[in-house]
Amino acid sequence: MTVFAILAALLVIAATARLLFPLLRVPKATSNSANERREANLAIFRDQLAELERERDEASLSEPDFEQAKRELQRRLLEDVQTEDSGEALTPASRKTAIALIVALPLLAAAGYALLGNPGGLDPLQTQAQQRGNPGQIEEMVNRLAEKLKQNPDDAKGWVMLARSYKVLERFAEAAEAYSHAGAVIDKDATLLADYAEVLAQANKGNLQGKPSELIARALKLDPNEPQALLLAGAAASDRRDFSAAADHWSRLLLQLEPGSEEAASVEAAIAKAREISTGSDAQKKTPAVTSLSIGGEVTLSPQLAAQAKADDVLFVFARAEDGQRMPLAVVRGTAGDLPLRFRLDDSMALPGGRKLSEFKTVNLEARIAKAGKAQTSSGDLFGGTSGVTPGAQDVRLTIDRVQP
Repeated sequence: MTVFAILAALLVIAATARLLFPLLRVPKATSNSANERREANLAIFRDQLAELERERDEASLSEPDFEQAKRELQRRLLEDVQTEDSGEALTPASRKTAIALIVALPLLAAAGYALLGNPGGLDPLQTQAQQRGNPGQIEEMVNRLAEKLKQNPDDAKGWVMLARSYKVLERFAEAAEAYSHAGAVIDKDATLLADYAEVLAQANKGNLQGKPSELIARALKLDPNEPQALLLAGAAASDRRDFSAAADHWSRLLLQLEPGSEEAASVEAAIAKAREISTGSDAQKKTPAVTSLSIGGEVTLSPQLAAQAKADDVLFVFARAEDGQRMPLAVVRGTAGDLPLRFRLDDSMALPGGRKLSEFKTVNLEARIAKAGKAQTSSGDLFGGTSGVTPGAQDVRLTIDRVQP
């Protein structure tokens, strides 16, 4: 409260001083001085306008920005003229009255708030307590919403709000029941379908099989990259001991996470563990067997672009079909600090529901340093690639030597 009061007082003092300053100045004695000031202001205005016109003509200032700056100059000139005119028009009596009002108004406002307001509301401890609220009051509000929906059961959005409220209160069975009444809304929303799946699983001791898995599949059909659905899909696959599928779902989720964040680190660890189990051992994971359907090689960075890459920039190595489809057939993720990087791509790295490397006679390969940290192409990325690579090739050389416009 003390800090707020001090800041408020300083702001009031600053505003009061700003208003008082022109009133306390002694006006010039002659109209000649006023005319000289106007002429000086006009001269400054002309100089600034000429400078703006020069910048516009040189194309360093766009036409809309020029017009905006010109209007600002005109407004300032008008305010200067009005200030001088109003200052000269004030008589000594009216000037005293204005000063008295400016000083009195903040004092009267403070007194009025002390009498009629709630100064205790400035206490951060009291405010935090109010924000936390009484658990009983929260329960009461949720119950009132539930009663309202009994009278209006067709309010799908209201059922969604009630479901989310129950989820916050960890009343998962009731949250799932509320979601079951909101079909018109959630059927077209991947995020809500994933949330419905989660509360159903929570109500059933974490079991994602059955209806939760159906909801997750529907969510991913609407949006293949919905983060919560990918997370749950990986967990459901892990429960089924389909660790390869779990790693695939989590790999797609990882592409959307902030590199280096705690979430990304957790997902990377889960992917590594799932792949280790699916391949049988950690050694097999680190040095996968060479097959006639895998592609191996090395990625290097052109010396001319070395200064534009940071060690923690995310690096992707993709295999894509030559028909122009953007969904990768296989993908490896690393960092620019790993360069030069030995890589291997095979069918175990295919995305769920996507086509596989072994289905093609030749493919395109691309290595990309993603400045935004995501697989989607963005301006400033560093990349390089080659085409016509046959599955089974084991000494492919990729050089990152271009910059994405």
